[in-house]
Amino acid sequence: MRFDKNSLLLYAVGGKGNDKDFDILGRIESAIAGGVTLIQLREKYMGDYDFLMEAKEALKICHRGGVPLIINDRLHIAVAARADGIHVGLEDTSVSVIRKKMPSGFIIGATAKTVDQARCAEEAGADYLGVGAVFPSPTKADAIRITKDQLSEICSSVSIPAVAIGGISYENADELNGSGIAGIAVSSAVFSADDTETASRLLKEKAEDIIHV
Repeated sequence: MRFDKNSLLLYAVGGKGNDKDFDILGRIESAIAGGVTLIQLREKYMGDYDFLMEAKEALKICHRGGVPLIINDRLHIAVAARADGIHVGLEDTSVSVIRKKMPSGFIIGATAKTVDQARCAEEAGADYLGVGAVFPSPTKADAIRITKDQLSEICSSVSIPAVAIGGISYENADELNGSGIAGIAVSSAVFSADDTETASRLLKEKAEDIIHV
């Protein structure tokens, strides 16, 4: 699956979470129909088998829509599902270890909250950064906040693209204008919306305005 900085324009992060009845696959399909450009599947509470089955179905949906699928944290799930890549946090498997194990073209995203972390991730072989939390996040209440100035400093310190993440919504996204990001990463703003497709369409238009596409 082709990946470049344009793939990061509207990056949606989601999963079932604690709600086993939540139709994440249907929501992913609606999000892509609305213009989401990349999906990160995140399942903190799901066992490996169920996560793998879900990831395989999600991959089919994503590839039909021409969108890469990234798996959060679990490299073995990403490999078994033949996903396009993985996103790792600061306490997960290191980018350098993953880069050595995986073939060329496998996408690796890394979390960064400081300039030093961003530079280390780039040197280790990350393809993009997730930077935040830029606003209070309903999905990660304990996330450390960073300011817009810090976001801009991180973006300008590396040559790989970065997405802002954390509590981003249609209402507050304009505050990120001029920060140097390649896109916005959203979760609740898409997957908790009454109409995921419409919410995605509006957010993509907003992202295009912010990124000046």
